[in-house]
Amino acid sequence: MDNDAVAAKADASESTDLLVAKIDSLPKTPGCYLFKDKAGTVVYVGKAKNLRSRVHSYFQESGSDSRYFIPILRRIVRDLETVVTGSEKEAAVLENELIKQHQPRFNVKLRDDKDFLCLRLDTNKAWPRIETVRRPSPDGARYFGPYHSATSARRTLHLVNKHFQLRTCSDAELASRRRPCLQYQIKRCPAPCVIDIDKAWYAEQVRSVALFLEGRHDELSGELTTRMREASRTMEFELAAIYRDQLRAVETVRETQRVVAMKDVDQDMIGLYREGSLVEILVLEVRAGRVTDTATFSLRGVELPDDEVLAGFLNQYYVGQERIAVVIPDEILVPILPDGAEGVAEWLGELRGKKVLLFVPQRGPKVDLLAMATENAAHSFREKQRGGDDIDSRLEELRDRLRLPSLPHRIECCDISHLGGGDTVGSIVALLDGQLDKKRYRSFKVKTVSDGDDYAAMYEVLGRRFRRGRTARIEAAAAEAAASVAVAVAAEIVAANEAGLVAEGEGAGEDADLEDVPVAVPESDREPAPIEEKTPTKAGQEWDLPDLFVVDGGRGQLGVALQAARDLGLHDLPIVGLAKERETVSGEKMVDRVYLPGQKNGIPLRSTSTALFFLARARDEAHRFANHMRKKLGKARRLRSDIDDVPGIGTEVKKALLRELGSIVGIREASDAKILAVTGVTKRHLTALRKTIPAPEKP
Repeated sequence: MDNDAVAAKADASESTDLLVAKIDSLPKTPGCYLFKDKAGTVVYVGKAKNLRSRVHSYFQESGSDSRYFIPILRRIVRDLETVVTGSEKEAAVLENELIKQHQPRFNVKLRDDKDFLCLRLDTNKAWPRIETVRRPSPDGARYFGPYHSATSARRTLHLVNKHFQLRTCSDAELASRRRPCLQYQIKRCPAPCVIDIDKAWYAEQVRSVALFLEGRHDELSGELTTRMREASRTMEFELAAIYRDQLRAVETVRETQRVVAMKDVDQDMIGLYREGSLVEILVLEVRAGRVTDTATFSLRGVELPDDEVLAGFLNQYYVGQERIAVVIPDEILVPILPDGAEGVAEWLGELRGKKVLLFVPQRGPKVDLLAMATENAAHSFREKQRGGDDIDSRLEELRDRLRLPSLPHRIECCDISHLGGGDTVGSIVALLDGQLDKKRYRSFKVKTVSDGDDYAAMYEVLGRRFRRGRTARIEAAAAEAAASVAVAVAAEIVAANEAGLVAEGEGAGEDADLEDVPVAVPESDREPAPIEEKTPTKAGQEWDLPDLFVVDGGRGQLGVALQAARDLGLHDLPIVGLAKERETVSGEKMVDRVYLPGQKNGIPLRSTSTALFFLARARDEAHRFANHMRKKLGKARRLRSDIDDVPGIGTEVKKALLRELGSIVGIREASDAKILAVTGVTKRHLTALRKTIPAPEKP
């Protein structure tokens, strides 16, 4: 053993002794603890109602302790920091803040709340409307959700707009409209923008929408039935028909919801299923005795014990993402109580404004509900694992159908979009194992083509993409060659040492830097990867060439793509074209055909084909992304003014000039003194401004 290893072992032993001494001196009070590695980085934050007992449990020597986290702690943790709090609730609040501050690698992390949609109903406005938002804010409006898929949120919004007559236009459109829109013509909006309608009736519709979104369907059905009968009695049959349709919509939704309890209590059942470091958590939402929604969360590389996983999940799901209080139910049923559960329940109740129960059911129907959530979590885990297993067989089918040299794990697709020959944009989207890989999306503003020539635009875009891919390939090959040489040299040194060919003390000269050569580390001695398996992208890797490149189009587009690749020496890059063409001369049916290099006729693909699924998904996404970027480019061009071309003038100065002087015309006609009087404008700004926008000529 060399001197460095001996010193490292001594340092680790000393750190362990100090850590044990700290643990023995911890108080028996509520608080938070922070575990740190040898670099002083916080790797885990936890809370406890008894700090000494909780922290000491991590380091107890016990052969029966099978918790995944224990061996990692003993190998990684070198220091400990604690914060004492006055209660369990304060410990829960502090833990949340510390996790946000330090982002520890071992704490549970859920995806950001911006991935979820909420429905917003601002009852403070004269004519409230339902809209989708990503970030709820404390503005006095009512929020419903979050919905765990955008499809679910928009389906609910469509159902509300279809059966409950609230306006759908924005505030600006409402203020500027002079005649009713199409929504009024199809009887989905009473047109409060131009028609004097009964505010009491509109408020009635707003209340019905709120009851519907809250899941209080029994109460809503009773009110709608009463209104329908009253409208019929007064012979307002059109109004009665509206209430009838609303009642049918509510009944349809109720039929799709499974009744699990005859109790008007909102509950969340949290099921947890685990296999090693893979954890699946399922939240079964029960509102007023009916299952309204489920949400699943997959966690990988989780080394925490189950109670710690559950504690972190509760923190992130209900609080850590700054969710709105309406999603916190009356009762939360869990399979195991985390440490400090009473404090967590008290905190959630404070956020909700009403008492929240957090408990493990012991008997009765609640045990069955929790078992159902756990069973569904296991089912979700198996389905996701099966999906991962099936992906290879589906990729094999695509490889065989297109005669590819390898499995197309990574697929990229290119599309061109322009508007009348202007604002030409090329898009490149990526799929990884059939799923959208948005971090590799790229858009290109076409520079050399302005007449709507799709072929020339595609050649330019693909030339720029392939050139960067070729550079990345060259850099990767050079790095691999250097690594191979380093490993070979290291192997020779090891072999020489084993043979006794290197005398003690030799090797201290120019070869002393061999300690930087990467060598294999036994798996038992390696530090575990972070919970989120997201390794930083190395320089150039983001431009790696895919296993399959798809162009949106037929033989012509395929020929352009092949030419762009071959001009750069990329003769081995698999490229195909995907075109939607008429199957018959009369154009009765459209089919998708794949065009392969060197093959005249395209291969028709059935709509149920796995190969078509991957290719069509890439093609449709490329088309969407290209149109999106083209609209964005056009909007920026239309909103651009002469002041944007002035060098040295920042955004704040531009805003100040336009705010004070009104417009470009006002700036052009203003005197130098008036411009200098604007807050933030200096003589340097004035000089740069006058070079682009000259002062008016004196008469």
